[in-house]
This record gives sequence, C-alpha cells and structure tokens, in this order.
Amino acid sequence: MCYVYVLLLRNKQLYKGLTGDLKKRVKDHHRLGKVKLTRLRRPLKLIHYEVYLLKSPMRYEEKSF
Repeated sequence: MCYVYVLLLRNKQLYKGLTGDLKKRVKDHHRLGKVKLTRLRRPLKLIHYEVYLLKSPMRYEEKSF
C-alpha cells in the first residue's frame, strides 16, 4: 500500500508527502533533523492521509496538491 499524507506545520503551512510506511514516516518528521524540510517547523500534526493500492494514482494525487 502507498499513502499520501498532509501535515500541518507550526507556521500553519501544509506539507504533503508520500510513503509506503505512514507510521515510520510521521515519526521521521518528529525526530530532530530526520526530515530537513520539517525539522524547524515542529510541532506538526498529521491532518489527512489517503491509502492507495497502486502508485500511479498516488503520484497524481501528490502533484495535484
């Protein structure tokens, strides 16, 4: 399975990403320095995610954000 997810950052901006392991990826965002784009914008909150069985729709969904 593949996930498209949306995080709400401390500065009220949205961050959208994709991953194969949602729990691990959200934990990576919370760890200091693990994800450079979000490390200075913590705390963050997972506000939305979608699950896909195929990668093609997921890639389209990420780009449409």
